[in-house]
Amino acid sequence: MQQRATRRSIKRLSELPTAQGGLSRLAADRVRRAGIKLETLLSGVGLSFSQIDDSEQRISAADQIAFLKAAADALNDDFLGFRLAEDFDLRDLGLLYYVMASSETFGEAMRRAARYSRVTNEAIGLQYQDGREPKLRLVYSGIPRHADLQQIEFCIVAIVRISRTLTGRQFFPKRVSISHVRRGGLETFAGVLGKHLEFGSEEDEIEFPSGSAEWPLVGADDRLNRILLKTCEESLSSRKNISTFSVQVQNAISPLLPHGQARAKAVAKKLAMSERTLIRRLADEGETFNDILQQLKETLALRYLEDVGMPISRIAWLLGFKEASSFTHACRRWTGKSPRQLRG
Repeated sequence: MQQRATRRSIKRLSELPTAQGGLSRLAADRVRRAGIKLETLLSGVGLSFSQIDDSEQRISAADQIAFLKAAADALNDDFLGFRLAEDFDLRDLGLLYYVMASSETFGEAMRRAARYSRVTNEAIGLQYQDGREPKLRLVYSGIPRHADLQQIEFCIVAIVRISRTLTGRQFFPKRVSISHVRRGGLETFAGVLGKHLEFGSEEDEIEFPSGSAEWPLVGADDRLNRILLKTCEESLSSRKNISTFSVQVQNAISPLLPHGQARAKAVAKKLAMSERTLIRRLADEGETFNDILQQLKETLALRYLEDVGMPISRIAWLLGFKEASSFTHACRRWTGKSPRQLRG
């Protein structure tokens, strides 16, 4: 139910940036080892065996998100992205890993990651903020952020793993914030990401320990790094930087919903423009603010209702409704059914 809505949203609002597909291949291996028929899952999200089996083929980032969701459901493992990030060989990241690993300091490695992340996945950009307590923010481009859980959790855990390996230090981040909501299982993440972890935040961000930007890396190699930088620049020049304005608006709305602030004026301010400009640019893409808002609420409602342990009153709050009855009326308008009927 929710997966179909998510696919419609991704296909309509994005121009399909691509990913190397390594994460999809890790998930496919897990599915095969579990004895689950892989072909059915692949065809259900528009992927083929040839795309999975050929490591040189890039795949749609939207298809990767949908396949990870399908694989997690088939495996009955809501923490699939987290578990894959714990187990995979970091060297399988390829060029991005090696250009980071050969850097001189941790701060330099994070700057390399921020510049070249689109070589690995065009849909996820990294923004590095240097300082005494450096931060790395993950920002989606061309893909609605709310559609993704498994991929973003993989990325955040993988970044922390890489950081420990490159520095040779078993540290915890000072703070980790993740924008989607999780009702339970926080102790699973805390064991890797530390106790200063927040779901339902406004940003996907990792804040590193004080002074960590200056930490030397155990595999620093200046000559190799210079060679890899040239290769990275060549690869980066062939990558797309895609993001429709509608998707930017949708991604700006998501963290504002629980606070009842998902209004055009607040979103325009977040995007550093006037409300009139926001409305005009949406109209240029054949969209309206209210249509995007309602579509987003519907998609999130269907996802949250899949978690039978999440109270309907909390779902209503997460979507910006003041009363559960208002949420019920909205569900009937979207789907013709009440929240309890959708769960049944």
